[in-house]
Amino acid sequence: MIQGRVWKYGDNVNTDVLFPGKHTYTAKGRVEIASHALEDLDPDFASNVSEGDVIVGGRNFGCGSSREQAATCLVYNGVGAVIAESFARIFYRNAINNGLLAIVCPEAAQAILWQESVSIDLERLTIKCASGHFEFPPLSATVQEILMAGGLVEQVKRRLASAGAPY
Repeated sequence: MIQGRVWKYGDNVNTDVLFPGKHTYTAKGRVEIASHALEDLDPDFASNVSEGDVIVGGRNFGCGSSREQAATCLVYNGVGAVIAESFARIFYRNAINNGLLAIVCPEAAQAILWQESVSIDLERLTIKCASGHFEFPPLSATVQEILMAGGLVEQVKRRLASAGAPY
């Protein structure tokens, strides 16, 4: 179960506003990367986001470059999930690979309001907000395993360790 306050943005939120390109090669470490999250779109985000908060976007969330920091800056800030009408393919994969739950649910993305409280039930595949309950499609077993491990690298480490292989 994920519960948090909503940070809602519109369509075509690109990787350059999720994590500004000017910091791509200079920001080092979790704290510094986290501090630049959404700074050009919402300067208050990084200093006010709380563990478990949820970002809601419109269509084509995460379009733009394949900048991995666009997903990691959200993970480092403790974002519990991103719900959107649709995701850019590369951002969606970067989110999953870095342990960030990305949910495609157009109805919920449209109904959820800025700063309201939402809950996401991963067992029942539902999102609850003030407007009601919304179902979202199940995640594949592989995606679930990656998310539960905290990202792709951690999942691979676990698999290697369970097979007795050094990593």
